[in-house]
Amino acid sequence: MLDKNGIARRIAKELQDGYFVNLGIGIPTLVANYIPEGIEVEFQSENGVLGMGPFPFEGEEDADIINAGKQTITTLPGASFFDSATSFNMIRGQHVDLTVLGAMEISEDGDIANWKIPGKMVKGMGGAMDLVASAENIIVAMMHTNRAGASKLLKKCSLPLTGVKCVKKVVTNMAVLEITNEGFKLLERAPGVSIIDIQNATEGSLIIKGNIPEMDLS
Repeated sequence: MLDKNGIARRIAKELQDGYFVNLGIGIPTLVANYIPEGIEVEFQSENGVLGMGPFPFEGEEDADIINAGKQTITTLPGASFFDSATSFNMIRGQHVDLTVLGAMEISEDGDIANWKIPGKMVKGMGGAMDLVASAENIIVAMMHTNRAGASKLLKKCSLPLTGVKCVKKVVTNMAVLEITNEGFKLLERAPGVSIIDIQNATEGSLIIKGNIPEMDLS
């Protein structure tokens, strides 16, 4: 089974040379640490940064350079800073090739709930609604189950939705799954995880066809 860095490492394999990528708060931010060799990508943050690099080493943080989650970041040569209006023009204009988001729940139809738990204080939705409404390629990074062991991959989301039928792929600590018309199509298993483990942890319809390989994290 993967940890958060393992999830990020697997998602990084989805990056392609020349991609413009938006990374959401949480696990998605770790993807910047695992860019495959031989490709160049530009990470965009909705607070107004293009050209984010990996997280800084301890003691090298600059409090003035942060991502949308207020985490300190580094920037790559040629990086630029701009206002939020310009940033959201990039997003709404569909200039972002890949969006990686965290989620509390995902439905088998590709609905995503990732911003609010009723009764709990939240700061707001941030750029999530704009991202899911505008992006054509959305990958979700999340744990397969919640702390109580209940599935987060559901037939229908129970929490307030951020977007409807927008998620294309989900990478969890247990599996890689594609959203299809039939449900969650199992593509890969995490190391040490069986198909039965994934079935038991998935409430939504799970489609299993052919041999399911173990993830390659090299």
